[in-house]
Amino acid sequence: MPEFCSVAKEGPVTIVTIERPERMNALHPPGNAELGKVFDEFAADESAWVAIITGRGRAFSAGNDLRYQAEGGQRQPMPRGFGGLTSRFDLNKPVIAAVNGVAMGGGFEIALACDIIVASTEAIFALPEPRVGLAALAGGLHRLPRQIGTKQALGMILTGRRVGAEEGQRLGFVNEVVAPDKLLDTARRWAKEICECAPLSIRASKEVAYNGLAHASLEGAMAATYPGVRAMATSEDFIEGPKAFAEKRPPRWKGR
Repeated sequence: MPEFCSVAKEGPVTIVTIERPERMNALHPPGNAELGKVFDEFAADESAWVAIITGRGRAFSAGNDLRYQAEGGQRQPMPRGFGGLTSRFDLNKPVIAAVNGVAMGGGFEIALACDIIVASTEAIFALPEPRVGLAALAGGLHRLPRQIGTKQALGMILTGRRVGAEEGQRLGFVNEVVAPDKLLDTARRWAKEICECAPLSIRASKEVAYNGLAHASLEGAMAATYPGVRAMATSEDFIEGPKAFAEKRPPRWKGR
């Protein structure tokens, strides 16, 4: 059983909760490795369609556990990145961040690596690494400019300033802001709406949206070949969707 996180399955939705509230869910190498395995299992589970990640207590994640390092904890490689997500570029299933509180440094980088961010009104976001002589090298320096534009991103990056949930929504990296007691239910609502769509269509769409950015031109992106699109077009669901529409009934997705 996981030691530093918990996993709950609600049908096709997997809810992952970081469980280090005594350290504001700051992550150390064993915690990162554990989350990497959790998301490996999510990726491989055909019955799992969407994941939600959140934190226990008053923090989503305060980032890297500097105290663990100061106490002599050993550094370890993170092949899947911080939180098992920031260097995971082959996951085409959607992941929703339900940010319940502080999301600093690596914690913010976990949220940025997710596809949708739902934030509590108590959420705080920052990349404060320069204030302690470091840099946000788990993807934050690349993802934030891509998501909100260079000038706005550098306004956060070069100052390390803290941004609240409502400003995060105005800047464009937060999808929805809700009261703390509505956070998980709102994330579940997003997951439910995703699950109403064909899972292979969702995965193909995510793959095309992200991988298309690697092309310099729109024409190049549209002309590229995407394995997820091929899988979608040869699936049973590719037939089921139009059939259900013609028969005026809800589709019965199989994910294959």
